Amino acid sequence: MEFGFGSVSLIIFILAVIFVVKTVNVVPQQHAWVVERLGKYHTTLGPGLHIVLPFIDRIAYKHMLKEIPLDVPPQVCITKDNTQLQVDGILYFQVTDPMRASYGSSNYIAAITQLAQTTLRSVIGKMELDKTFEERDHINTTIVNAIDESAANWGVKVLRYEIKDLTPPKEILHAMQAQITAEREKRALIAASEGRKQEQINIASGEREAAIAKSEGEKQASINRAQGQATAILAIAEASAEALRKTAAAIQQPGGSDAVNLKVAEQYVNAFAQLAKTNNSIIVPANLGDMSGLIASALHVVKSQQQILK
Repeated sequence: MEFGFGSVSLIIFILAVIFVVKTVNVVPQQHAWVVERLGKYHTTLGPGLHIVLPFIDRIAYKHMLKEIPLDVPPQVCITKDNTQLQVDGILYFQVTDPMRASYGSSNYIAAITQLAQTTLRSVIGKMELDKTFEERDHINTTIVNAIDESAANWGVKVLRYEIKDLTPPKEILHAMQAQITAEREKRALIAASEGRKQEQINIASGEREAAIAKSEGEKQASINRAQGQATAILAIAEASAEALRKTAAAIQQPGGSDAVNLKVAEQYVNAFAQLAKTNNSIIVPANLGDMSGLIASALHVVKSQQQILK
């Protein structure tokens, strides 16, 4: 009897442990458990401690609510210009409705993967090969929008899609490399020609500026010389006028006329003396004895000038 009683106690203890395990459930953070009661959806358990009825309720599905990366297998797509292109990418999604994720699709991960592949083929088929490399952002956005609309019925939110690699055939790669090389050589030649053009422009501009500066210098020098000559002429004229005024004033003084007559007579005689020494020839007046008459004539001229000055 003692052995039978111990066995019953053990069985009761085991049943109690099972009852507690089935009744008390602790849901981790960022997780959601779907509970079915008698085979029908009953509730969704959030993070924390929960009590369910054993053998009546059961945890049917467990979902993680974190962002999940999903690798989309590579596939061959055909572009608008009939070029084969191998594309692979990665999809990021998150479960937002655990109930729909449990009953909306038998396998929402496979559904999202297939939908991403078919949408990618459709988007690539509308583009030429060169555009597929330039418009990755457009491709990613189009795929996310197309998948997210359908995935809403599965309780899943598609966050983003990223293309990992675009691989064209080897022949296309070689042609693209040759095109890139030719384009770089073209840009190099254009840059060199632009440099030579700019150099010639700079040289011509420098020569033009130098010529302008030289002409401006010559112009200023001519102006300065002209101004100097004008100033000198004006100074000479002013000095001559002042000399004439002083001469006129001196003549008006007592004895001034006699001094002028004597000076004129001396200059007249000196002029004849200098003229007589020219070209080894001796020039004498026609009437050398009438020297007083010549002097009188010179004095007459001086007096006439004095009358004009007065």
